[in-house]
Amino acid sequence: MRPEAISVVHAISSVERQVGYVPLVLVVEHDEETRDGIEQLLSADGYRVEAARNEEDAVKRALRCCPDLILVTVAGSPDAAVGAAVRIRRRAGIDVAVPVVVFCVPALEQGAEVPLGRNVHVTRPDNFDQLRAFLLRLIVASIRAI
Repeated sequence: MRPEAISVVHAISSVERQVGYVPLVLVVEHDEETRDGIEQLLSADGYRVEAARNEEDAVKRALRCCPDLILVTVAGSPDAAVGAAVRIRRRAGIDVAVPVVVFCVPALEQGAEVPLGRNVHVTRPDNFDQLRAFLLRLIVASIRAI
């Protein structure tokens, strides 16, 4: 296991000890292979993961599982992805303290992380390690805010 992965796993264990549960990430991705890959990588880091293929599926899963973070990939325009992410959170009645991350936005410079307000972020990570670190920072910050 790479040092970065060990660091994230250790941090997730620390979060679990603090709050009494393992953080859950809701992944929304239309492509099954990509969705499965993201789910496997986040699970290996120690997160619980729910995966949804579209906005409707994501709302149903979010209502059932109360995610600590919603991760949406871009299937269309960045504006459409951000809108879908915000609607998922609103329709599922999830507090704005729960971060929403839209990633792989082609219009952004590689490695960029852009906060849009109301705990919505857009990112185009250089690599999965950068995305993992970003997600961890957001989850820790949101748990501390509760």
